[in-house]
Amino acid sequence: MPRRRQGTDDPGLLRSPHRAVTAEDVAAIQAVMGAHPQWGRYALSRHLCQVWEWRRPDGTWNHRACRHLLERLAAQHLLTLPPRQSTPGRRLAWPPGGAGAPPSPAPGAGLAVRLVCPEERPRWRALLAEHHYLGCAPTVGEALCYVATDEGQWVALLGWAAAALKCQARDAWIGWDAALKARRLHLVANNVRFLRLPGPPRPNLASQVLARTLRRLSADWQARYGHPILLAETFVDPARFRGTCYRAAGWVPLGLTKGYGRRHNGYYAHGTPKRLFVRPLRPDAARQLAAPFPPPRQEVRAMVDVNRLPLDGAGGLLEVLRTLPDPRKRRGIRHSVLSILALATCACLAGARNFEAIAQWAAELAPEALRRLGCRRRTPPSEPTFRRVLQRADAAALDQAVGAWLAAQAPLVGQGIALDGKTVRGARAAAQPAPHLLSAVLHATGLVLAQQAVGAKTNEIPCVPPLLAGLDLTGAVVTADALHTQTETARYLVEEKHADYVLPVKDNQPTLKQDIAALGLDAFPPAAH
Repeated sequence: MPRRRQGTDDPGLLRSPHRAVTAEDVAAIQAVMGAHPQWGRYALSRHLCQVWEWRRPDGTWNHRACRHLLERLAAQHLLTLPPRQSTPGRRLAWPPGGAGAPPSPAPGAGLAVRLVCPEERPRWRALLAEHHYLGCAPTVGEALCYVATDEGQWVALLGWAAAALKCQARDAWIGWDAALKARRLHLVANNVRFLRLPGPPRPNLASQVLARTLRRLSADWQARYGHPILLAETFVDPARFRGTCYRAAGWVPLGLTKGYGRRHNGYYAHGTPKRLFVRPLRPDAARQLAAPFPPPRQEVRAMVDVNRLPLDGAGGLLEVLRTLPDPRKRRGIRHSVLSILALATCACLAGARNFEAIAQWAAELAPEALRRLGCRRRTPPSEPTFRRVLQRADAAALDQAVGAWLAAQAPLVGQGIALDGKTVRGARAAAQPAPHLLSAVLHATGLVLAQQAVGAKTNEIPCVPPLLAGLDLTGAVVTADALHTQTETARYLVEEKHADYVLPVKDNQPTLKQDIAALGLDAFPPAAH
């Protein structure tokens, strides 16, 4: 089956938020089904996800979106899908008191907002269909359902779904173009339903429910779908509501829409413009959504914000990496070693921990961001390319160059730097033990400034000077474990690197430990000075 890039200029037979399907794609899908008549819908969608490289933001295959696209093709009589192997929407009942059962309210519990359990969804839908003027329509894409309770009683319902595909006012407020929006739209969630159930009046209930929901929305989305939410949006009918509760909860009005709605594969004018409200879930949400490089995910700890680093020009990352040699032969090279090393470095700083994560981070970049990192092609290197080049590159030279460049981005005065040695897990060769590395790590961010391999016939102590040789440690505070409580190490840190140190004293230095005990420092705590 031919591979097609998302955002192709071919309008295709059917277009989804993720890709356009052409007649060539439909013919290829039919050929696959003919070659594998035993496949069900799940096997077919898995195959298509792999061919189209269609992944969710957390890196897993996007089966749900692919099956939805296949069903739309079948609804237009372009395909005949295999029969379903299970009943849609059928779920096993949660055991009483199990993890999915509704939590029992604590005595005296006040207002609370939580996710709706699977066994509560029929009631949730029925209440929406009965009391909400829009009813309970099926949600689009990723979705979450919430219920607000007061003393255990349901008082409000909220529904969240994927963001609107087109919204000119929102896109202008964020400042992104169509290509960047296609890569970041999953970071925006739409409050598609908000219903206050009939009951006794309670002042400020709606704004309190919204505020409690927004405090947990991103974490819940991260747990369910593998990525955070940076911005919330909603559309309010001004003929019915003024949006007072949204304003009270800190939402920002962005004006009226043009009065169009989406139906099937097109748009129609319904003549009822809606008032758009947005609510950033982070102070810099708009900047992160429009930044050249994707924001870090919450499931990993990013070392630094790549968007704030100098990449090109004098003192930039590209200038540092340009001095490193290419370990490959010149024939057949498609991606320069500079672009591969720059992409891998930025991906690791953004939180990538393996070759697959590096390739996925690079695949999310816009062509402009790829060019900024030295790529000559519109498509980034693949995972095997990253793997081959990084495994053959001079790791010591790369680590020293990047570490010194990172240390130069901010002064280390007053910063804590830990010296820590670890054996690299899973790196043992057939006849050789796993390498042991001594690292210099910033306390505040976990950023590795330098690493030094510890030989099999030595230990970490003599590796400290070569590890710190390229770093300006003036005014920094170096910490280490008791192994490094050595006279020569302390002298080197103070006299040659002009740094301070904090080293523990244990039984490996019995004389020094006895002298400290004899001083009676308990009578002179540091707080007394």
